[in-house]
Amino acid sequence: MDPYICITPDVKLGRDVKLSKFINLYGCEIGDETKIGAFVEIQKNATVGKRCKISSHTFVCEGVTIEDNVFIGHGVTFINDTYPRATAGAGHLQTEADWKVERTVVKKGASIGSGATILSHTSIGENAIVGAGSVVTKDVPANSIVAGNPAKVLRYIEQTQEVAE
Repeated sequence: MDPYICITPDVKLGRDVKLSKFINLYGCEIGDETKIGAFVEIQKNATVGKRCKISSHTFVCEGVTIEDNVFIGHGVTFINDTYPRATAGAGHLQTEADWKVERTVVKKGASIGSGATILSHTSIGENAIVGAGSVVTKDVPANSIVAGNPAKVLRYIEQTQEVAE
């Protein structure tokens, strides 16, 4: 095994997955023919579909589902807690028992631009495009282009050709 790749035994890798150096994968599932760039972390209970591209410096936290044919740009960050805290009521460091993972879904064929932040409890619709640097705070409709902070619909994509399966 490559000393610059950290993959725990509980990771499920599909066939022909391409992995760059300096990645950290644990407890996640990666679909066939997906490519993962350098300095990417994908946490436990996260799922990445088939034929996806996860670009460098991206963080995919627990509770994120990325469906097939999705592009994730450089430095994209997913969030899984609306009100994160370091400590619990009595002042001790929080453990997994002190909070609940909040889910996020990126639907088939979507693209997320570099530097975007995707908050929890959101869904990015099929074939939607999230502009670089955007902050997604609510659901993104299918076939839409959103951008800004907070991300807003700019327009809808005309379906002139069928998206490859």
